[in-house]
Amino acid sequence: MWQPTHHRNPARLLIAAGALVILAAAAFALRGPLQAWAFNQTGEESLAAQGRGLAQLALNLAHPPLKLQMYAAVDHGGVNPFGINTFLHQEVEPVKREQQVRLIAEAGFHWIRQEFPWEDIEIHGPGDFVDRRNDPQGVDAWAKYDHIVDLADKYGLEIIARLSSPPDWSRADGDARGAFAPPDDYDDFARYAATVVARYRGRIRYYQVWNEPNIYPEWGEQMVDPEDYTDLLCRAYRAIKAADPDAVVLSGALAPTIELSGRDFNDYIFLQRMYDAGAGACFDVLSMQGYGLWSGPTDRRTRPLVVNYSRPLLIRDIMVRNGDAHKAIWISEMNWNVAPEDVEARYGRVTLEQQARYAPLAYQRAQEEWPWVGVISFWYFKRAEPDWLAERRPEAYFQMADPDFNLMPVYDAMKAYTHQPPVMYVGNHWADHWAVSYGQGWRPWLHEYDRARVASADAEPITFTFYGTSLRVVLGPHGTPDYGLIFRVDGSPPIERLACCPSLVLWRGRRGLHTVEIEPVGELVITHFVVRDDPQVAPGVLVGGAALLAGAWYVARRRHLADEEASAGGGEDGPSLDADIRAG
Repeated sequence: MWQPTHHRNPARLLIAAGALVILAAAAFALRGPLQAWAFNQTGEESLAAQGRGLAQLALNLAHPPLKLQMYAAVDHGGVNPFGINTFLHQEVEPVKREQQVRLIAEAGFHWIRQEFPWEDIEIHGPGDFVDRRNDPQGVDAWAKYDHIVDLADKYGLEIIARLSSPPDWSRADGDARGAFAPPDDYDDFARYAATVVARYRGRIRYYQVWNEPNIYPEWGEQMVDPEDYTDLLCRAYRAIKAADPDAVVLSGALAPTIELSGRDFNDYIFLQRMYDAGAGACFDVLSMQGYGLWSGPTDRRTRPLVVNYSRPLLIRDIMVRNGDAHKAIWISEMNWNVAPEDVEARYGRVTLEQQARYAPLAYQRAQEEWPWVGVISFWYFKRAEPDWLAERRPEAYFQMADPDFNLMPVYDAMKAYTHQPPVMYVGNHWADHWAVSYGQGWRPWLHEYDRARVASADAEPITFTFYGTSLRVVLGPHGTPDYGLIFRVDGSPPIERLACCPSLVLWRGRRGLHTVEIEPVGELVITHFVVRDDPQVAPGVLVGGAALLAGAWYVARRRHLADEEASAGGGEDGPSLDADIRAG
């Protein structure tokens, strides 16, 4: 049976082969940038893992879009993000306690997340704050914690006080249900929380109620229970607010887990059940853990059954769907584990060099992409004793310093990163954003809970750096018409706007870092700054696209003319396929 013969043009074959060689050479030459791009999508280092990661990343498109509300105004979102976990209460020697705090401050951290364990303060019974465990005469149980608060004040740090770890006396069965099991009467815990808040009112503002209530052993030797935890949280919230109306309450940090056993319970389902039980009215900031485990901080795969650094996106989606778009997420623990080969890789395994790269990248990604994330607390600075190291526990290898104060490479990496000038990234930010530098003459505007700013008649200019494609300023109501502002972007000539409107777009332009100076006119009230990063098409892309279209049109036109010529003259390459088929 006849088979049609395809006439091959040698010139075309040579062109195709040359194109393949050029593509192969370009891919080889660009392998570095291509690998860097793949790492920025997958958080993976090896080529094979990057290939798998890119394929899995494509599955994100199959999921319904997440509800993130990027331009919602978020309370407690525009704060200094640099936090770190401490075990200062375990340091027996006050000089070592101070050495820790000094090193933390020198590294550029602003927050310490420090536990105030109930069992170590109200030790022997209700209202008993004398420690008689080692001295029958007793010592003041508050003394150590007063010293920690004094040190934070001395070195300009703010404390996130974690309230947890009930004493034996709070449970009729003692430790039978585990040392971390909740008390029999949740009001006992609420009274303890109120006592701590009243003692440190004006010195500590941020309090976290419990830790990891959705996993073992933080709820004791029993099934975790989102409804019970919500009950405890709400009672503590009301007691804390009664003791200090300005206090900010963080929910207990949710641990990332895919388990549904009851002993450990998936954080997404646990959070939704908390909302269903009324938890939305009982916290100001939602707290979660932010471990990367087996991939880096740039892993953009949002897979519910895999733990990675993108998990806050899914938690944010749940918050928005439950009406909490205005609340921030604070990440209570973030780090990558550097367990040696002879230690169980329970929390993943990276090198010291990778840990030193990953931690700053984690902060950077959150600042650039997640305007609804506030503080991120590195887990952890150091332990007082070497017991975890001696027992070869993987938890030991999150340390930034060992018990003898030997610093890991991540310390210097974070120190270099935190000392860079702050930048305001995409989002709808309250005027008290940490990147904004206010001159003399500005004060908090009490109508917006200190988040807005009002200028006096002779106030100095404000300045800050932002990254994006546009900047808008939102103004508050004014009692007189004689107000306005004069602004400059990147040193441009000043532009004046007087009493025009409640919202002003100050600048639009090319994506990048830009510096703005705003000089107030009259008693100007600023409530928000809105930075957008809208898609842009570079001029080179437009020119290249036009050239490509013109080239495609030219090739198609030449082919059309050639076909017409061949049809008119019978063709030079033999009869047409249709003619051959008819002949067969």
